[in-house]
Amino acid sequence: MDEADRQAIAEAVRRAESGTAGEIVVVIEEQASHYRSVPIVLALSLALLVPWPLMWLTMVSAPRIFLIQLIAAVLLLAGLGWRGRGGRFVPGFVKRKRAHQAALREFTMRGLARTRNRTGVLLYVARQERFAEVLADSGIEAKIDAERWRMIIEPLVKEAAAGRLTEGVIAAVGAIGAVLADHVPAGSDDVDELPNKVIVL
Repeated sequence: MDEADRQAIAEAVRRAESGTAGEIVVVIEEQASHYRSVPIVLALSLALLVPWPLMWLTMVSAPRIFLIQLIAAVLLLAGLGWRGRGGRFVPGFVKRKRAHQAALREFTMRGLARTRNRTGVLLYVARQERFAEVLADSGIEAKIDAERWRMIIEPLVKEAAAGRLTEGVIAAVGAIGAVLADHVPAGSDDVDELPNKVIVL
């Protein structure tokens, strides 16, 4: 994402916020988690299976079986640790859970829970996980059905998968702004409480 993309998203946020008291923050993260523990757990679990065929099908001694199991564990750790970078062997539900936790963390860190009327909205995207989510603060959450957010997220994920992340984010921000304008329109004393720039991690 180059500077022109960042500026285009920031401008989309500014336009979306012009008709609402809501505050929109966009966070795009390359990867929600490093998943370092997953290759370790997988390698050690596979290594536990190594002794059984050796005990049933061969006459190898117990110390030698233990040594073979240890060597298998080391090789599996090395192989899975190298090939599993980026969460390749991580189940989808684990990726979604980690990405959701990262979104909650960003919501708090970016000050969305400290706006004057609790009208902060986070658009969070985790590229590696192919995950996107809208999180809204209490001043908005009760007014807008979760299905509305899902209908905004689905096209964004499709655009990102097609290599058009910037376009997808801009469209999503516009749609979020339209929903917010219906439920929390801008007041005469409305001020821009949070920066409009996209946060890329």
